[in-house]
Amino acid sequence: MFSGHAGQRVLLVGQAPGPVEVDVARPFAGRAGRTLVRWLVRAGYEDDSDVRARVYMTAMTTCFPGKRPGGAGDRAPSAREISLCAPWLRSVVELLQPRLILPVGALALSRFVPGRSLDVAVGRVFTGDGVESDLPPTTVPAMLPLPHPSGQSRWLNDAARVAQLDRALSLLNGLVVWAEDR
Repeated sequence: MFSGHAGQRVLLVGQAPGPVEVDVARPFAGRAGRTLVRWLVRAGYEDDSDVRARVYMTAMTTCFPGKRPGGAGDRAPSAREISLCAPWLRSVVELLQPRLILPVGALALSRFVPGRSLDVAVGRVFTGDGVESDLPPTTVPAMLPLPHPSGQSRWLNDAARVAQLDRALSLLNGLVVWAEDR
């Protein structure tokens, strides 16, 4: 599942579609998507339409992995599911050649900035090799990790982490200008 078109210089990668996204065939269409769009508006986008016009959105897997046993939230994709979708995601990156990648959540972070936790990565910019970058970035793609906006995530229940998100959104404003000006 994806939303976007060729020529977009910002790529946002989440975990997996949820049931709402599957129903409407659009990434980040549910409650988490509304939270994500509010964040992106804080970073300088006008609204949902502006975000979707300028940001290519996809996920680590293209299929809804189903509910967790017991029905409390969505199940995270398995390693096998991620592996099956990896060639597709790799092709998206190769075709788009984005200047800025926004890994959203720990799963996408592990793919694009391996070995770093959200606590270390959110609010910082990285090169495609996972090395922390100066601003403006001198190599592409640049990576700016964000936490997952899902209500299931408890990552933002800490004031220091909210400050990290604020820093990331502040950085995002300038990074989008940098990415789209090329």
